[in-house]
Amino acid sequence: MRDLLTDPMFRAEDLGVPIPPTPYGVSVCLPLWEHVIGYEEKDERVTSKFQSGYPRFFVPPAIAALITALEKEYAQADERALVFPRRIHAERCAAYVRRSIGAEARVIEHGPEALGVVLFPASAYDAARRYWRFCGEIVSSRQSEAALGLAHQEVTKEQGEAASQLIKQRLADLTGQNVEDIFLFPSGMAANFAVHRMLTTLLPGRKTVQLDFPYVDVLKIQQMFGVGAHFLPFCEEADYERLRELIKTEPLAGLFLEMPSNPLLKCVDVRRVTEMLFLEEKDVPIIMDDTVASCANVDAFLVADVVTTSLTKAFSGVGDVLAGSVIINGDSPYREEFSAFLRAHHDNEIWRADAIVLEQNSRDFLERARTMSRNGVALYEFLAQHPAVERVFHTIEDQSGIYDHLQKAQGGHGCLLSFVLKDKAKTPAVYDGMEFSKGPSLGTNFTLVCPYTLLAHYDELDWAESCGVDRHLLRVSVGLEPAEVIVERMKRALG
Repeated sequence: MRDLLTDPMFRAEDLGVPIPPTPYGVSVCLPLWEHVIGYEEKDERVTSKFQSGYPRFFVPPAIAALITALEKEYAQADERALVFPRRIHAERCAAYVRRSIGAEARVIEHGPEALGVVLFPASAYDAARRYWRFCGEIVSSRQSEAALGLAHQEVTKEQGEAASQLIKQRLADLTGQNVEDIFLFPSGMAANFAVHRMLTTLLPGRKTVQLDFPYVDVLKIQQMFGVGAHFLPFCEEADYERLRELIKTEPLAGLFLEMPSNPLLKCVDVRRVTEMLFLEEKDVPIIMDDTVASCANVDAFLVADVVTTSLTKAFSGVGDVLAGSVIINGDSPYREEFSAFLRAHHDNEIWRADAIVLEQNSRDFLERARTMSRNGVALYEFLAQHPAVERVFHTIEDQSGIYDHLQKAQGGHGCLLSFVLKDKAKTPAVYDGMEFSKGPSLGTNFTLVCPYTLLAHYDELDWAESCGVDRHLLRVSVGLEPAEVIVERMKRALG
């Protein structure tokens, strides 16, 4: 397979190729700025080149083949289908289609693995795909291959369970939490969605609160399900007072935040938040996503009741498997109630072949995370001094002190940084000139760059900028290449 450390995917001819270039690559190459615009505007000259894409946004070939086969077997005239790991996931999708657009949908089980298939009018396809994207409860390419009888190797249920148990034990050792309080999911978004369902079931009728500008879909699930959410972008100090007022006046289901946030690498001072809760004598669970920093660098359990992580990212590193985790803090007053709920409703483990791959990929996670962190600091120091760069966003710049508080003794600053240029008009040329792999996702062993705001918020750029996220922002997930190679490549692009 192509070595993306030494031969990154940035050339025009790489457009639409999976990153990494395997049937399971979770990213897709967008080499030029015009390709990003073309993708967002559904320009067939760009989209027709796509061989795959991030699985929640793009249906990869194996999954598309399975859906086509199921439509042929079960669909009536003018019906479409989506497939899920279990019937319950298809039922939730069908309920969303009915509620959101009033369309009818029916659900069946398929095959020896009892896959859940939801069938709906073709006019409801976009609504069903919204559920697929936002909730992350999706079948994987490997699971689809197995359902089609095309699996490259047979993996038994026992082998998959053993791999999942190894992953849980690895996470327990890294976080200091109990194995029985760790739950695995087929994507990071499925993990977040499970937590949101848990909170809104156990604390019905209450809104959640999103602190700081988040990864887009984490906010979307809070707005789309339950009774909604409050969003505080924390662009200004006054948002702490707004949060205090919410805590004082309204029962809340939970506080969601990332540590640090994506893509601005900001850190809400959760110590101030916990102090507010204490002084107001209110109990509100804190849900923290540590994907960007990872448990190699920070101990989110010093303040969080629940920690969610996209294991797709640095924990895997290879970029060829989707997975997520939910870990309940063993010291949280909510531990028994939350863990009991997830045990009773945990219907979405990682597919067994994916568990095998993730276990193998994550064996050297700690070593990789530390190298990525050192390389990220080296690139930050270069960019912070470059005359063409207006600002660099990195956890080194945290002024609240909370990152230092959560940082482990041997922890670093994670793999991620973002920056904007002084001359915004030159951003497309700089992006085009970068000799790094280019596509969505982060935490890969190889450096990965994307114009984040365009990809995540193309239809709401003004709103994103009102939250402090520049439309010309470039996000860099720093990999394992030698630091001097990373810096030299960036120097050439900026030159």
